[in-house]
Amino acid sequence: MRYITVKDLSFQYDEEPVLEGINYHLDSGEFVTLTGENGAAKSTLIRATLGILTPKQGHIEIAKESTSGRKLRIAYLPQQISSFNAGFPSTVYEFVKSGRYPRQGWFRRLNQHDEEHVKASLESVGMWENRHKRIGSLSGGQKQRAVIARMFASDPDIFILDEPTTGMDSGTAKTFYELMHHSAHNHGKAVLMITHDPDEVRDYVDRNIHLVRNQSLPWRCFNVHEKDGEEVGHAH
Repeated sequence: MRYITVKDLSFQYDEEPVLEGINYHLDSGEFVTLTGENGAAKSTLIRATLGILTPKQGHIEIAKESTSGRKLRIAYLPQQISSFNAGFPSTVYEFVKSGRYPRQGWFRRLNQHDEEHVKASLESVGMWENRHKRIGSLSGGQKQRAVIARMFASDPDIFILDEPTTGMDSGTAKTFYELMHHSAHNHGKAVLMITHDPDEVRDYVDRNIHLVRNQSLPWRCFNVHEKDGEEVGHAH
């Protein structure tokens, strides 16, 4: 099922264009990476797709419902979201558990299935052993993993991830990629992930969207084109 369709999207900061004529899509059941050189406006493209930024032009269509017929849920993880100070009162477990409430309702008691989902979410990022620690006492990388675990616990239909493995060791990152692949292929989730290391994740993804610079223009402007089944993009 087509979850996101982007057609002829262009974006500029003030008078400087950075994205031009972007076309891409995201379907349920696929794990897609978004790559490009530093400064290729990868984060900008995601934020424009989600409506956080307003494109100069283009059409963005996001499905209203998931494959199961329920309201579509999107989880967006920006870069380095884990900015909790030392006084943050919640434990890791309580924080991740709170991700289940929007789905179940804030005043509904979580059941055994919810508790198992929270545990699996923590285990998937190697944070189960730290579940009783206060969020504010964790290292930056551990905070990042706790945020990812909470995102898993919320059980979204679409994962939009901006370099989520920053601060993870190679083993934890591999487990994360395996989980994203499993979520897409076995549970019909859609995953779009920005990465600076496409070779590391290549074995787990279905498709790559690559932003490339439009050399015919004086600005650093990027967009997308098709190449060998791989969606490739260009930026200014």
